[in-house]
Amino acid sequence: MSKIGINGFGRIGRLVLRRLLETNSSAEVVAINDLTSPKVLAYLLKHDSNYGPFGWNVDFTEDSLIVNGKSITVYAEKEAKHIPWSRAGAEIIVECTGFYTSAEKSQAHLEAGAKKVLISAPAGEMKTVVFNVNDETINAEDTIISVASCTTNCLAPMAKAL
Repeated sequence: MSKIGINGFGRIGRLVLRRLLETNSSAEVVAINDLTSPKVLAYLLKHDSNYGPFGWNVDFTEDSLIVNGKSITVYAEKEAKHIPWSRAGAEIIVECTGFYTSAEKSQAHLEAGAKKVLISAPAGEMKTVVFNVNDETINAEDTIISVASCTTNCLAPMAKAL
């Protein structure tokens, strides 16, 4: 089972958690880093104006979100190099802040204990993967990859079909 950390719990970060739960994924979110309090994060998770009510029980403590009884550690670090990913057991970081959009910047997550980083935005000179389009290019040696933009993820499958 993959242990996931989410850096940035805005719209994209919350949708990552939601999608993992909806698909009964074997991946487990073990940590979230966001500068917003767990109380506000819980409220935003429960009440999504675009995607509707969150279908799982949500609660919070001073330093965690509790989703269906499972505690997810919440950190509030401004710099990725200070996020204690390894303490939480997070191996794969989903980078959703829009700030760490280069291999150089995202390296900070690896230095903080992560093994892999998926950047949820275009990220310049690095491997960019769109699932069901070119995901066969991912290999075990990849440590930081971009999963492109939301626009690319919508259009690339159609372009591939054409």
